[in-house]
Amino acid sequence: MRKFFVMCVALIVAASSTMSQNLFSIKDIADNKFSAERLSAVTPLADGESYAMIGKDGKTVEKYSYKTGKRTAVLFDVTNTVGESIDGFDNYIMSPDETKMLIQTKTKKVYRRSFAATYYIYNIADRRLERLSDGGPQQSPVWSPDGLKVAFVRDNNIYLIKLLYGNSESQVTKDGKRNSIINGVPDWVYEEEFAFSRALAFNADGSMLCWIRFDESNVPMYQLQMYKGLEPENSEYAEYPGLYSYKYPKAGAPNSKVSVMSFDIQSRKTRTMQVPLDADGYIPRIKPTADAEKIIVYTMNRHQDKLCLYSVNPRSTVAKLLIEESVPKYVKEEVLDGIQIMAGRILLPSDRSGSMQLYMYSMTGQLQGQLTKGAGEVTTVYGYDERTGNVYYQAAGKDPMNREVYVTMKNGKTECLTPGGGWNSAVFSKDYRYFINSWSDCNTPFEYAIYNNAGKKVTSLIDNKELKATLAQYNLPKKEFFSFKTSEGVELNGVMIKPADFDASRKYPVIMWQYSGPGSQQVVNSWNIGSMGNGALLDAYLAGQGFILVCVDGRGTGGRGAEFEKCTYMKLGDLESKDQVEAAAYLGSLPYVDKDNIGIWGWSYGGFNTLMSMSEGRGVFKAGVAVAPPTDWRYYDTVYTERYMRTPKENPSGYDVNPIKRADKLHGRLLICHGLADDNVHPQNTFEYAEALVQADKDFKMNVYTNRNHSIYGGNTRNHLFRQIAQFFIDNLK
Repeated sequence: MRKFFVMCVALIVAASSTMSQNLFSIKDIADNKFSAERLSAVTPLADGESYAMIGKDGKTVEKYSYKTGKRTAVLFDVTNTVGESIDGFDNYIMSPDETKMLIQTKTKKVYRRSFAATYYIYNIADRRLERLSDGGPQQSPVWSPDGLKVAFVRDNNIYLIKLLYGNSESQVTKDGKRNSIINGVPDWVYEEEFAFSRALAFNADGSMLCWIRFDESNVPMYQLQMYKGLEPENSEYAEYPGLYSYKYPKAGAPNSKVSVMSFDIQSRKTRTMQVPLDADGYIPRIKPTADAEKIIVYTMNRHQDKLCLYSVNPRSTVAKLLIEESVPKYVKEEVLDGIQIMAGRILLPSDRSGSMQLYMYSMTGQLQGQLTKGAGEVTTVYGYDERTGNVYYQAAGKDPMNREVYVTMKNGKTECLTPGGGWNSAVFSKDYRYFINSWSDCNTPFEYAIYNNAGKKVTSLIDNKELKATLAQYNLPKKEFFSFKTSEGVELNGVMIKPADFDASRKYPVIMWQYSGPGSQQVVNSWNIGSMGNGALLDAYLAGQGFILVCVDGRGTGGRGAEFEKCTYMKLGDLESKDQVEAAAYLGSLPYVDKDNIGIWGWSYGGFNTLMSMSEGRGVFKAGVAVAPPTDWRYYDTVYTERYMRTPKENPSGYDVNPIKRADKLHGRLLICHGLADDNVHPQNTFEYAEALVQADKDFKMNVYTNRNHSIYGGNTRNHLFRQIAQFFIDNLK
């Protein structure tokens, strides 16, 4: 009888333990039930003492003190305006003199970074709200330096609003045409791969407007088929599908022809800048300077191993070369945003020494010295204080998994300004006396605090204690970092998530997730860790189903210097897949791993490397899931693909290393998923791969998602996708 009682107690305890791990559902994860509180739209203000941000209720823009972290004023309240009234807003843009704002409403996404919205001009002093334009939604508005003019883009043309003349509107360009000419905003490939959405700027005194003009007339067209669908429902396609057509240059294809234009606002004269550029070269940025007679134009050659910065006079149109940055293989995309244009200097990030460091140039292009040397890989530039000579930045200073905020002083001394362990990122005040720091680690959601520039904590802002308390109820598994050496002697970093009730005497099936793309990192000591970020909650759910979850960052990933990151050049997928196979072999050697039940999955590049790894030849994976995968780099865009592979004509053997060519070597059960409206990785990739699998007589399963883009979300879509992934592994690895 007592034995029976003990057994009952044991069963109850076991059941309670299981419930504690699995009280949350996949739908909870997909619906962001456990999202952390974040600061929203922080804008440092000119006084150096204050910052603005959107209030917690999303109805206000508020002013806060760096000294106290307390609110000092309400700058905008959606319920308290004069003139126009609106129900809500999405974002704001402060004018340079901080007397006005552009209030962003009714935002509609275009591509990853671009959107159109209805903007309003708001005068802070008298609370007056006025529509910016009555002509339709606007894109990428920008204030003039004096705050008296606003330029924006509508339907590929640039418009100018003059506030001193009753918000009078004039059209600057008239040649804009869909799928032909674009003024002031980038084309699809520039936006996606050079990571910007505005190609429009005023000069220093606001007398000239400068922009990049894109002629995409000769860029090949791609067409996505659209259906009626649900959530949203497109009634126009109720009986016959429609087509979404846009210009997309695949590897080796013609790009947009680009030029830089200027517009004299007083004389209304438009000029073309004389910027030296290869016939197939890129212009990935234009930036104003403190001198009205100078703007900075960035150019790159098609191979992207040379970056040039030109000083251009917008009136005379004459260009002068300031800096030419040439590095082996390719200039990293992050360099573009890291460049700082100041009144008398230019700060340039470069990995010319083997790791990303910071270099200072004069405005005439003279190298003044290397600012950083010993703080590991610099990953984000926060700014240079011209008064003190201090430079502030984020770096992987201690190891690749963590990030710290650093200052390097004029005398060369470097200090860490944030606590050790975890992931730190900062937003500095205008005068660099304070910064708002975001910190998390793999087991702790984001904490926000204000620090001074000596690294002393001033006050806490957000601690996410409610989320922490909620998560504490679920007995979540911990993340364990590890490293191992491959058979080739390469040391790789990984993270492992074991079931909360892990028993070392058992053997567990393993699910590996990875991304593996150039410069990426997933093995990070941050709350953003996990196959879908968010504290690895999806992975915790799967651990609760009896799996061990593992991620390994292979060769080509970031945080470890140029040699490690760029070794995949000209042969994407080769080394990355070998490293995932090596990781699986290592895991299979552990006493608590069932080596015959190891799976792998990934999204986008991670989907590509899933397919490559499952067809690498050693047959270590029993099952895999590839979401939205590229399957032949000939199908992907010019800028990204050629940065790492050059063109198909230059590197045919490198392009032939792909899943389609390896279809007959696929080992293991496969689920492949793709959105049919994926403007980034076209469903063509999956369809052509599926055909190769059919002809190779390989079994597979495929899910397609109507009208969904690369992110595959909307309505119940994410919940469905996550459940398919989870169930596929449950069905095939247990």
